[in-house]
Amino acid sequence: MDTERPARSRRLLWRFVWTALTGAVLLGVVDTVAASNAAVSLSEGSEAGGLDIPRWLYIMTGGATIGASAVLASFVTDRRFIEDAHDQRFVLPSRAGVRRGLVLAARALGVLALVYVVWQGSVGPQVPTVNAAIILVFAGARAGLTMVAYLVANPWPALDPWRTVANRLPTLDRPYPERLGRWPAVVGFLGLIWVETTTLVSSVPAVLAWALVGYTVLTLAGAVVFSPAAWFHNADPIAVMFRFYGSVAPVRWRETGLSVRVPGFRLPDTDLVSDGADVAFVVALVWELTFTGFVTTTTGGALVRGLVGVGLPPLVVYALLFVGGYLAFLGAYRYAATRSHRVSETYLSTRTLLVRFAPPLLAIAAGYHLAHYLGFFVSLTPRLADVLTSPLSPAANPLVLTVPTWFGALPIAFVLVGHVLSVWLAHATAYETFPARMQAIRSQAPFVVVMIAYTVASLWLLSLPTASPPFVGG
Repeated sequence: MDTERPARSRRLLWRFVWTALTGAVLLGVVDTVAASNAAVSLSEGSEAGGLDIPRWLYIMTGGATIGASAVLASFVTDRRFIEDAHDQRFVLPSRAGVRRGLVLAARALGVLALVYVVWQGSVGPQVPTVNAAIILVFAGARAGLTMVAYLVANPWPALDPWRTVANRLPTLDRPYPERLGRWPAVVGFLGLIWVETTTLVSSVPAVLAWALVGYTVLTLAGAVVFSPAAWFHNADPIAVMFRFYGSVAPVRWRETGLSVRVPGFRLPDTDLVSDGADVAFVVALVWELTFTGFVTTTTGGALVRGLVGVGLPPLVVYALLFVGGYLAFLGAYRYAATRSHRVSETYLSTRTLLVRFAPPLLAIAAGYHLAHYLGFFVSLTPRLADVLTSPLSPAANPLVLTVPTWFGALPIAFVLVGHVLSVWLAHATAYETFPARMQAIRSQAPFVVVMIAYTVASLWLLSLPTASPPFVGG
């Protein structure tokens, strides 16, 4: 009986994986266009983009894939099998000297890149597709470096130019207020997304340069007052973003070498999320890609124009959509935690469940990011390579690749894979949290419902044609 149960669990796990792949293939016949706000600002948008099947069928298929995956996951009840699957890893030994050399090189590269971006943004050509500052920040860092963080490993602690400079400045070393937690990072991250969406920062290099100067002053001031360790752990939104995305990555540096696991399998037993501020940051990662995806569609643009047409200022409209949507996403997740507390009949508080089930959402955020940015990154790869190889003499007529039509199916697959991985991680988290099997199974249901809702929203956005957001200059 003991040998039969792991074999049955393995079969169910493979069925879980095949269900996800089948859903991705079925939806892959749909030709869609995905875009981020930065991506649209560097292109002409896309008025094309339609469905080869009815939209309702396309969306329902995606939601059904997540639901079926959750049902299959619920049949994997062997606690030891789940623990063993998540504990499996292998270590690649590395020399300490090599690691130190790479870190020193990365620190120097990060500082030089920051200086170069500010310089190019200030004195370079004020054309977004030509200026190296725009390309490095949005194609190199916003897209490429973030993808490296969750697909491979988090490179930001070594590359972070502000951390490198702050570590060499004197500090007042005042105690960081514990009551603030990571709320400054939440506010800062949402502020960065707001600036990216509603200002010229992604289309006018000089504006980007001044924004980076302002961010540098604020960041270094915070690090000097509270110490670099406290500031970058709690308050710096970019550092926190990379750390959260990096928790999904398969590779992690250890003293003994590189530890490699299945992507995301560290999350069920991580202490990354510890309070309400961390939960808010995780939800913000999911929401920001939904928001930027919506306002860069023709449907989102029509809604913005309609609200402006009744007399609302454009910035007020964007603020209502941005803040209102974020609160709706946060409220939906909190409601799921409340329902989970009731149906599982547990002594654990709703707040505890909020914290415990938040890390699996990072898989959704990673899938969203990959769906929105991979095509953008690939199309600008020649320009990025040109900037990296010839930083002082950029090409006057940069080459931009046109991705093939089949590329439109990849965002759908990335969204579904992220959601399916999140479902499995929620399942593993439930078994990590609750001692009783039925209690663990019941506790997941409300969170799966929210995940299905997130899936429906993201697939709907991917089915819409893209366009530049209205009333945003550039």
